[in-house]
Amino acid sequence: MSVPPPIVHPMTSLPSPATELSADEARRIALRAQGFLGAPDRRSGVRGVLRQLGAVQLDTISVLARSHELIPYARLGAVGRDTVEAAYWTQTHAFEYWSHAACVLPIEEWPHFAFRRRAYRTRPHWHHDLTPGTYEQVIKQLRAEGPLTATELGGAKNKGEWWDWSESKIAVERALMYGEVVCTERRSWKRVYDLAERAVPDGLLHDDLDDAECLRRLVRQAGEALGVGTRTDIADYHRIRGEQFDAVVADSGLVPVTVQGWEKPAWADPRALETTPRGRHRTTLLSPFDSLIWERPRTERIFGFSHRLEAYVPKPKRIHGYFAMPLLAGGRLVGRVDPAREGRTLVARQVSLDGPKAVAPMAQALLEAASWVGCDAVRVERVDRPELAAALTAAVA
Repeated sequence: MSVPPPIVHPMTSLPSPATELSADEARRIALRAQGFLGAPDRRSGVRGVLRQLGAVQLDTISVLARSHELIPYARLGAVGRDTVEAAYWTQTHAFEYWSHAACVLPIEEWPHFAFRRRAYRTRPHWHHDLTPGTYEQVIKQLRAEGPLTATELGGAKNKGEWWDWSESKIAVERALMYGEVVCTERRSWKRVYDLAERAVPDGLLHDDLDDAECLRRLVRQAGEALGVGTRTDIADYHRIRGEQFDAVVADSGLVPVTVQGWEKPAWADPRALETTPRGRHRTTLLSPFDSLIWERPRTERIFGFSHRLEAYVPKPKRIHGYFAMPLLAGGRLVGRVDPAREGRTLVARQVSLDGPKAVAPMAQALLEAASWVGCDAVRVERVDRPELAAALTAAVA
């Protein structure tokens, strides 16, 4: 009796590297890479989100919460805000440095920013004379008393020129850029400084890697975090120059691809091409500083969605509001809301919706966000499409 051959099921995979991706495949690859498609890794939690993204941007604006809190919330759901802070700063799991902007970075990436520390040492970010001995005094004080805020180091401001910073604040910020000092946490939004020799684990505390090796790692990491991106997309992630990207991309491990509808060449994380992105889509409000939407041209290219932070736009010229948060649902950006808080009420001051199908996910996102920040009611003030206002108001009641 002959044995029938085994049934071979075809593998579900994306096109092999150096071939063409559809725009939809690129969108889903990006969503999965950023943690919005598939089951969230709750066991790894906030630290897992930080490692996956490679950088979480900080910003002074706080509406529902600060942006570095909104980033893990968007991916994991209602993780406690104290849990977020502890995950970043407890047991030297992270440090703050200049990446895409001021960002929380995984501590294991410290060696890969040696290229930037060296650049700052040879070409300081600003040219400001300090009284002789000021820099050395700050280091001495941190060694004796640290960790300390700028106020504890002698005052953050001097009511003079140049950002109003005191000399001790200028000195400690310079030491931060050079890598002699590390921001180990934020206390009431003030940076807390300590010596790198205490804050960075011994095995990581070095500048041994040359610029090329640092850049190769950061290009690879950015490509992994984006899933697929153009030269500008990937270089912008850690704000490296285009020519730096060009010098290392061939050895970074990323593979060239073309994406239908994208005018420029792209590169992808080869692991992102191995399987088709599948799973649950997250419905959530996004911080304007979320790495999914950092670069406006990329956001328009992938999602057909034009977004601009209007916090620094004069109020009469704002279209969507001070801190408009895009709504992600079903893997698409389908609306936005400018939120505020009044006591225990989350106020949707201005809501924009793509259409009737966006009402339910907007209501879900508003109710979840309200609960997360301790509000027990949602009030809708204005909807750009008046015919949808009643439905949304009823859905959040």
